[in-house]
Order: sequence, then C-alpha cells, then structure tokens
Amino acid sequence: MNKKIIAMLMAGVCVSAINSPALAEKAKSPDKKSDKYADAIAGLERKDGLLPVFVDKKDGKILVLLPKPGADGIAGRYIYQTYLRAGLGSNPTGLDRSAPGDTQIIAFRRVGGKVIAQYENWGFSAARGSVDEQKAVADSFPVSSVWSNAIEAESPDGGLLVDVTSFLTRDAQGVAKTLKRSKQGDFRLNDGLSYADTGAVNVFPLNVELEAVETFVGDDPGSEVRGIVPDPRNVTLALHHSLVALPEPGYQPRQNDPRVGVIDHTVADYSAPLGEPLVYRLVHRFRLEKTDPSAARSPVKKPIVFYVDRAAPEPVRSALIEGGRWWNQAFEAAGFIDAFKVELLPEGVSPLDARYSVVNWVHRQTRGWSYGHAVVDPRTGEIIKGDVLLGSQRVRQDRMIFEGLEGATATGQGGPNDPIEISLARLRQLAPHEIGHSIGLQHNFAASTYGDRASVMDYPAPRIAIKGGQLDFSDAYGRGVGAWDKFVIDWLYGVTPAGADEKAWLKAKADKSQADGLRYVSDEDARGSDTPHPVGAVWDNGSDPVVELDHLMAVRKIALDRFGLGNLPKGGSVADLRRVIVPIYIFHRYQVDATAKLVGGVDFTYAAEGDGHEASKIVPPARQAAAIDALLRTLTPAALDLSDKTLDVLTSGQSQGNDKANDIETFGPGPVFDLPATADVAADLVWGDLFAPARLNRLMEAKRRDAAQPGVEGLMDKALAFAAFDGQMAAGKAVGRQAELARRVRQRMVVNLANALGDKDLSPTAAAVIRARLADWGKGLKAVAPADAADRAQARALAGVVTDESGDRLAALIEDGKAKVAIPPGPPIGEDDWFGGIGL
Repeated sequence: MNKKIIAMLMAGVCVSAINSPALAEKAKSPDKKSDKYADAIAGLERKDGLLPVFVDKKDGKILVLLPKPGADGIAGRYIYQTYLRAGLGSNPTGLDRSAPGDTQIIAFRRVGGKVIAQYENWGFSAARGSVDEQKAVADSFPVSSVWSNAIEAESPDGGLLVDVTSFLTRDAQGVAKTLKRSKQGDFRLNDGLSYADTGAVNVFPLNVELEAVETFVGDDPGSEVRGIVPDPRNVTLALHHSLVALPEPGYQPRQNDPRVGVIDHTVADYSAPLGEPLVYRLVHRFRLEKTDPSAARSPVKKPIVFYVDRAAPEPVRSALIEGGRWWNQAFEAAGFIDAFKVELLPEGVSPLDARYSVVNWVHRQTRGWSYGHAVVDPRTGEIIKGDVLLGSQRVRQDRMIFEGLEGATATGQGGPNDPIEISLARLRQLAPHEIGHSIGLQHNFAASTYGDRASVMDYPAPRIAIKGGQLDFSDAYGRGVGAWDKFVIDWLYGVTPAGADEKAWLKAKADKSQADGLRYVSDEDARGSDTPHPVGAVWDNGSDPVVELDHLMAVRKIALDRFGLGNLPKGGSVADLRRVIVPIYIFHRYQVDATAKLVGGVDFTYAAEGDGHEASKIVPPARQAAAIDALLRTLTPAALDLSDKTLDVLTSGQSQGNDKANDIETFGPGPVFDLPATADVAADLVWGDLFAPARLNRLMEAKRRDAAQPGVEGLMDKALAFAAFDGQMAAGKAVGRQAELARRVRQRMVVNLANALGDKDLSPTAAAVIRARLADWGKGLKAVAPADAADRAQARALAGVVTDESGDRLAALIEDGKAKVAIPPGPPIGEDDWFGGIGL
C-alpha cells in the first residue's frame, strides 16, 4: 500500500473511492476547467467592455463571456435591439437601412450544459405584490425562448463562454416573413450564405455592437426584389445587434394623461388595489435631470443629443441640424438650460451604436416615408436611444412639386420662391417632427387649426399666399416649435416640485392646456379620410377647412393655367411633365379630406372626468352644408379642365429605360395624356370621401338625434342635384370637351354609391335611403332629353342602372374591377406610406 493511500485511510477516506473515475475526474476538474477555458480562447482576439467578446477570424466565429449565473440561472440581462445595417432599399417592404426591430429585455439563462436566450415579458407585473403574487403573474404569461447553444467553457470565476455566431445569424428581424407579407415571395434564410461579421465587432463599457450578413433565397421573387437585387433569388442584407446595459436606478417612470399626446405603452399591474385601474400607461422619455432640481431654470446633468448621419449631404445636412435644434426652444421654456443638442455624427461612428441617437439618411428605390423610433426600457418607459429614418427622395419630390407650382426657372436662384429653398425649409420642419417621435411625442393632427402652427408634430401643408395674381411661398413652412410642443415637453419632461403630488401637478398642466385652447387629435382619429373629427386631418391648413379648400383651388388654378414647359428643368424630358402634373392637378386632395370631415363630423376631446370637456358635439348643419357645397365646387367641369396648350405638351414619348417612380406616379400608362381619366381621379377623391360608409352611418345617426341635420337624405339631394343634366353640370354650363368631364364625374358618383351599397358595414337604413333617392333620380333621367347625344346616351344608361329594382345592375358596376380608379400613390407633400401603412 503506497503512502498516499495510507494517508487517505488515516483521514477516513474510503479506499474504494480512490479508484472511482467520477471522483477522480472531479478532483482534477478545477484544473481541467481552467485548461478548457484557456484552450477555448487561445489565439482569439479579445475585446473588453460590457461583456468580454472573443473574435475568431479564422473560423468566422464570435464568442461572448457571460457573467457567472445567479441562483436563478440568469447569466446576464440586457436591453436587446436589432437593426438592418444594410437594407433592401424598397419602400413597400420597409426593409430599410437602419430599420429597427422590436426592443426586448433579453436574459441568458444557464440550463445544464447550455445557455438559452429568452425575451422577458414585462407587459404584465405585480410590482407592488408579494413574492407569491409576482410568481403567479410570471407563471401566467410566457417568455419567449429564442436561441440556445452549448457552453464552450467556464472561466475561472464561473463565467460562461458561449459561441453566439448562430444567435447573430438567425432571422431575428423576421425578414423572410416581411418579404412574404409584402408579396415578394417565399424566402428562407440560407445558413451557408450567411455569416457573423468578425470585422464589425465593437465593445464599449455599456454596450456591445455585433453584426451578421444574411442571405435569403427564394425561387419566385416579387417585383420589388426583381427591380432592385442583382440576383433576385438571393437577397443579402446585414443585421446589426446591440446588447445594452440595463439603465442604472434613479429614473422616475411617469404615467400618461389621455389629453397630452405622448407615446406610451401599457402595463397590467395585477397587484393594483381594487380601487385602481389594472392597466396603466408608461410614457416614453429620456432621463433628463437638472443639476439643481429646485431651480426654475437649471443646466442639466446630461443633455439629450441627436446626431445627424454623415451620409446626409449639404445643404441637407445643415438644414437637418438647424431644424432639429428647434427643440431646445421647448426645453428652455420648460426650465432646462442647453438640454437639447443636434450635432454631426463623429467620423467613424456607426449610426447604430447604442451610445448615439441618430438622424439616419436613408435611400430607397422610390420615395417613401420617414419616421422616428426610440429604444425604450419596457420596465420603465425610459428612452435609451433615439432613431430617426429620413427618406432621401422626399426633398426631391418637394422640389418637383414647387417647380410644378412656381416653375423651374426659379430653381437655384435663391429667394422665397426658389423650389430648392422651399424644400430645405420643409426639411427644417421635418427634422424636429421625426425627432419629436424619438423623444416621446405623438402626432397632433389638430395643431394646424389653431394658433400659428401650434406644433411641428402635425403634417404641414405648405402655406401659399396669392399676391397680385401670383403665388407667394415666403411663409410656406414654419420656423421653430409651437405652443403645443412647448406644453408637451413641459408636461413630459418637467421636474415635479419637491413635496408636490406628481399626478396632481401633471393634471393641472393638462387642465391649463385645455383652458388655453390647445387641441389634440391622434393618428387613429385623423389619418383616415372617413374619420369623424372635424379638426383632425393631415396635410391641411387653417381653422376653416372650407375657406382653405377654396383657397387651394385658386392656387391650383394659377399653377395649372400656366403649366407647361416652364415647369421642367432646362433640357429635361418633356415626358416628365406627366409626373409633375400629378401633385398639381390634385393639389387639393388633403384639403378635400379635411373638408369632408365636417360632413357627419363629431367634435370630441380626449377628456378626463371632471375637466369640463367630456361631451362631444355634432358639427352644426350649416357647416356641413357649406362643406358639401365646397366639395362639389371642386368637381365642376371648368375646375377639372386643362387648356389645349397644356394637354399638347403632356402627351410625349419616353425612350429611355424605365424609372419606377415615373411608372407609378402618373395618371395612367402610355404616352397620351387622358384628361377624362384624370378627372375620374379628382372625382373619386370627393365622392369616395362623401360616400364612405362610416360617414353615411354617422349622418343617419345625427339626423335621428336632430332633425335639422342633413342626414344621408340631405347629402344625396345635394349630390344628385349637382349631377343632374339640368344642374350645375348641364350642357349649357359644360359644353364640348367639358361635357365629357361632366359625364365622367356623374358616372363616378354612381359607381361610388354602388361601392358604398356593397359595403357590409353600411347601415341598412342608409342603404335604403340611397336606393330610394337613386331610383327617384333615375326616373327623372328617363324624362330628360339633353341636346348632346352623348348626354342622352348616358342618361338612358344610368336610368336603367339606378331604377333596376333587383339592384343587380348597380352591383355590376363594382364587379367589373372599376369600383375605384387608380389614384397615384402617396401624399404629394408627405411622409405616409404609398401602400397603406402609416408614417410616424
């Protein structure tokens, strides 16, 4: 027996255990663990910061050393954000450069010999409850386990070395699903053509920035992919991942007030007392602290700083910086000195780095929307980083519009009517609008109706004056933030005085805003053309939409009367006029929407009980009648006509290769300009708004409550009288070429009514009224005998359709694919998605 065994026997160790392989291995394990860890990181490039990251360039791997797990198995919890560092450049898909994914709290949990990454669920809590209550909520709502991998090795201090290459190369942003949803084909991630980018690893004290290149393959790509990607079967994008340290304690969450119009998210607190709401809303805002909280005005510990992407060229770059800095006016008014800054992004810094809030300059094949986004801690609502994406083509679209209104000879000449200068003025306003979203503000689509441009968070139509028969753009766009903006920043960021009850203090601010006449209307109640709020509209101006519609029709007339070659840049293709004419011919389109909202309109607020603004009000009958009359005036044949001189130059060939923007932003295909088909578009703007089923239903309900209201009957009577052959569009008032325009307007009226009747949401009573009025109108058509043979033919045809008791002939009007005409896409001056999505 050797001396070692004798010594162990004397120590009371069973001799049989000496020969146990498990115990022998355990005795050696500390050394083997260290050796395994040392071997695993040998030769790898180490980068230290929030987490140690090891880069294996030889094998194309990236490894992370997670902290030693706690008793719950959690080996690190972080804010996790993804972006597309390199995108598709396609507006309809939204797969843009710098496009953000959802913000998550990610936890890395050790389970045996592997690590599982989980998205935690912070939408449901029991923060004020017992441990048992909190566990019950945690067990009631799931987390999402999104990835796992084996532990490569353990560090001497218990850290977990994990290869995160497959974490980085997974389809974390749902690109394949997005391509399918946007009808671009069934794509799948190809692992063999995807890789972690070992040259794009950046590690800082509070964040880790990693990237992967991913290729999606598909056999039947859609038109967007085919028009952009060199081999449309293989779409290669770059995905950026940010892991960010959880914010330090000290941030004070704030709950929303429905009257304020700030961005929030809901949290359900199952520990709330029975007398309190279960669900509350956490507002989103940066942590902004005064150096002297007791001072009315004080410098701040750390200002909010946004950086403009170096990819933005001059003079765009300077316009964005200048406009973005307007927000400092609001912070100064709220008592914060030098609290908001806008600078140029330092050279060499990634716009996606979590340390920087950035205004990104984004290119797409065609013009598209811009939006503001924020990386938000879901536990508290604290904004960690702001991201703004600005589409680069919109400034060019604005320039084209102003050349269409004023002429191209002024371009580049300087002065208030220079289309470039006006477009830059629009950019100065756009920068604070989108930054506003990133610092926590919602849209306010009532702000254009009171004060002098009360908020940059509205969508601004250009304010164009008429002086001496000429257009004047000197006041086209505002300069600085408005009264609403200053109120919201004060409410959102203001410091509650010591000893004050924060809820009462904030309520008093909101009460005062209402007393001061500061109105607010949200996206949901303004963006749709059939929404009910009479002051909630996009791209409108002025307190009286009827007056503004008449004004815009006068602006439009001046521009159309002189429209021609002078609206093209020198040497430009004459065929481009067909694109330029679009936003000018329908320049009034958004004021049409604003005016139509008076019809069947209901004025309401986002009231809090006891504030005195709880009751809604139906728009008075006289206002509704004036709105209907103004809308019908836009449909007179004289308003829809163009001169022969203009029509002659609008027909021109295009021999160059296809430009998608030219293909989709015109009034129809082919070299010959079709004015009657163009008039169809203008007609549908009005008829589509007036006969929207939601509006017709409100008209019925309003008349039920108040017999003086116009109701569906009053609307139908005005529309049918306007369209009658002896009415405003009679042959004597619309002769020759204008008679054909009258016929097109009349036809579109009937088609839009048929479309409304076919809508399942239309009130049956409203449908009955429409059918009865149309039948009576049709009987009158049978009795008329217009002098124009084409008028007589239309009268007979429409009479047969609308008097058919079965309704089959009316229904057939919308079954042949002509229920709606193709309206050229997108706001002519704007940021909304062409294809039906919303811009923030």
